[in-house]
Amino acid sequence: MKNQTLIDRFLSIRKHTEDICAQLNNEDYSVQPDIFVSPPKWHLAHSTWFFEQFILTESAADYQVYDEDFAFLFNSYYNNVGKRVLRPNRGLMTRPSVEKVYEYRAFVTQKMTEFLTSDLTKEISDIIEIGLQHEQQHQELMHYDIKYILGNQATFPTIKTELDFSQENTPLEFINIEEGIYEIGHHGGEFCFDNELGKHKVYLHNYQIANRLITNGEFIEFINAGGYQDFNLWHAEGWDFVQQNELKAPLYWYEIDNEWHHYNLSAFEKVNPNEVVKHISYYEASAYAAWKGMSLPTEFEWEVAANQLDWGKLWEWTNSAYLPYPNFQKAEGALGEYNGKFMINQMVLRGAALTTSINHSRKTYRNFFHPDMRWMYSGIRLVKHE
Repeated sequence: MKNQTLIDRFLSIRKHTEDICAQLNNEDYSVQPDIFVSPPKWHLAHSTWFFEQFILTESAADYQVYDEDFAFLFNSYYNNVGKRVLRPNRGLMTRPSVEKVYEYRAFVTQKMTEFLTSDLTKEISDIIEIGLQHEQQHQELMHYDIKYILGNQATFPTIKTELDFSQENTPLEFINIEEGIYEIGHHGGEFCFDNELGKHKVYLHNYQIANRLITNGEFIEFINAGGYQDFNLWHAEGWDFVQQNELKAPLYWYEIDNEWHHYNLSAFEKVNPNEVVKHISYYEASAYAAWKGMSLPTEFEWEVAANQLDWGKLWEWTNSAYLPYPNFQKAEGALGEYNGKFMINQMVLRGAALTTSINHSRKTYRNFFHPDMRWMYSGIRLVKHE
């Protein structure tokens, strides 16, 4: 069959999205505990709408949309496409049912499979690739959201997971990077997002970057030293965030009988001091670095050192604001809204997490979140400067 490799990849990605939800109860699919969380049902439908909206509706002959209301219900932030349900209200949608959403997925998957057997122009192939990458991004977000949904319930319901955040008991050492002019940004023929483009040079002073991430045990030392009570360590916004939310530890941590426990999807258990510390906001990461007399790496320092680092367990906060590279240009229309309009008030994370799709784990990938976000799998790597 024509384009069989692409069809197989498409079907595999679609199936994996549904596999992530395999252990959920129907009642789990529609819950939205906070504004930054999207219900699993919404993810399932939105990643389907993306293919329907940007490929089938635009390019498949005689295609009829599955349901006229779904563009309004499951558009995320594409103003060029039309009006939509506001993000805080996604959890109010008990209709369509979970069953109906899975029927929608099956319908669009079948129509896409048929479409993929046709002759595809480069323009259409590029949009299909964005659609596949987009669904994989939502797969990772579903990991975050499902954990937040279950982790905010009184009984901490568990599901099976193979995520292993343990780390060898390796001494914290530092890799020296010489000062110089380095090239930053994506180049080559593989897929990348537009925010990785704009290959350019930066000058870096001498610095030393940690050979590993900070562990739970090391972060407990920060807690015990009064790190969450010392305003001198925090940015002003970070200190306000700590005070307003009465933070005393990372997300999902609870102190019981003078010992730290945490919810880890598969169990509610004592914190393992040898695991990498995760669910850390930028504010906490920066405060920890200040307590150690160090800093977080800039995204450029991280990228230059990436080939010498063991990364992939957690996204790593950098000390860089999310800004466009030189000569960055947004695409025309709705797909131009994918990255560019978010280049304000957010910080860059680099690397990848155990929840990240393999082909998203490249050294030029620029993840980004607001500095108060903690529900994603994020951690800390330190840098020393001379």
